[in-house]
Amino acid sequence: MEKGNRLVELCRYLQDPHLVARFQRFCGVRGTFSRTGTTATGTGKESDRSRSHNNGACRRHIAGENDSGASAVTGAGEGEKTQTGSPTRVRRRDDDDADADANVATNRGEESEPPPRNGALVPGGETASATAKPLRRNSLTGDAGREFLIGNRFLYYMFTFGTELGNELFYITFFPFVTWNVDAFVSRRLIMVWVWVMYLGQCTKDVVGWSRPASPPVVKVEMFYNSEYSMPSTHAMSGTALPLSLLFLTYGRWEYPFTLGFSLALCWCLLVCVSRIYMGMHSVLDVIVGVLYSALILLFFLPALDLIDGFNVTCRCAPLVIVTLHLLLGFFSFNLDTWSTSRGDTAQILGTGAGVALASHVNRRLGLLPDAAPDQLPFATPALGAGLVGSALLRLVLGVLVLMATRALMKAVTLPLVCRVFGVPGGDARKARQHMEVELPYRYIVYGAVGFNVLFLVPLLFSCARLS
Repeated sequence: MEKGNRLVELCRYLQDPHLVARFQRFCGVRGTFSRTGTTATGTGKESDRSRSHNNGACRRHIAGENDSGASAVTGAGEGEKTQTGSPTRVRRRDDDDADADANVATNRGEESEPPPRNGALVPGGETASATAKPLRRNSLTGDAGREFLIGNRFLYYMFTFGTELGNELFYITFFPFVTWNVDAFVSRRLIMVWVWVMYLGQCTKDVVGWSRPASPPVVKVEMFYNSEYSMPSTHAMSGTALPLSLLFLTYGRWEYPFTLGFSLALCWCLLVCVSRIYMGMHSVLDVIVGVLYSALILLFFLPALDLIDGFNVTCRCAPLVIVTLHLLLGFFSFNLDTWSTSRGDTAQILGTGAGVALASHVNRRLGLLPDAAPDQLPFATPALGAGLVGSALLRLVLGVLVLMATRALMKAVTLPLVCRVFGVPGGDARKARQHMEVELPYRYIVYGAVGFNVLFLVPLLFSCARLS
């Protein structure tokens, strides 16, 4: 019993937003919260409303609960207007604790500093090196966030790079690069791992429903994902799964020292995980659980890769199973919670996975991108040269252009078509995508086509143009 209480206390400590705020201050990030409780973008009333939403936390109230307005708030970010509707979830104790933490921080003046001008002296006597705002607006509310002070630019740029290792821009360049320039066999299996890890992580977020760290005291260096749930950190999950799986799939297939591969994988994982705390997007507990959860998934999934990949490539009924399975998984995840931007991300992930799996089956039938024979292994690591780097960059640029054209074309065609099929008004694309019957097939088809072209169309074009 005593050990259980200690574990609960430890979890509460690791979830405390003040722990995140202390780490941010240690790294030179300071907020510009006003002492009067007003924000840089609104009145004191708006600040209180923003704080009551826990700075973008998704929460709901019990029907008939005597909260002000008795409203159900879904995915409200800073400054977002509340939306009334049928409540679906009990207000969590963790949300109340987060609100209390925010109020305590405001009352005692923690991280509550007037925004000095660039280069002006702050109360501690330090010189503020720069002021900045989050690079991207909130994906749900459009909120740009508050300004903050950067005391260490090196750490700011390093952790910005680290957090980008878990964003869409990285995935749409990294996976194609590995496919077209390194090893298509490794790439398609790596994508399979990524799909399952990210899918389970997103579903778990919707089931647990924990909010992001409260601001104040936390400084929101990033705002894009602020209206999504927090536990576990899917950035930490992908930042653990991708490098470890890459090491698992390439060691013995390619010639390189294990210590080098493990060191790079460890640095990748640490950079992504720590960046999420630095950005104010996750508590320490979110990140730790994300790493452990990802490791647990890999423990069961990596030994089954040969069986799953073999089925996708060789079985005649594989295309039907692939399409049906990924659609059913999307339908299940879409019914876990109300609409949010994370639902679209889940559909994109499933569509990409289905497209890549279908392409691997078609490639086997047509003899495109054949797997290496056992006597050809292990591959020797080629020496870097101008010609090798130039050809790799050329393939990457041309291939990404094809993918961008594919995505633009499929978006232009699919959304109006799906809206017409299901009788949903398509004038406002954002509102139309809030309908599950539109969002799921739209994202699934668009990114299924992108994933298919990564492994089939682009390599076929390279083969015809003798760029393979």
